[in-house]
Amino acid sequence: MAKWLKVLLTTLKIFFITLLVLFVVYFWNLDQKLMEWAYRRVNTIFDRKKADIKF
Repeated sequence: MAKWLKVLLTTLKIFFITLLVLFVVYFWNLDQKLMEWAYRRVNTIFDRKKADIKF
């Protein structure tokens, strides 16, 4: 019985930690801030390339 209780408590602990991390990411819009940082890095790479635009 103690083994099942230990597994259940570990599962609940992982669940609540995951829930807490997701709430923090949602609350401070960390996903959008990370994507903004990534887009800036990608744009600096592509802005260095020469582009030949033909219409």
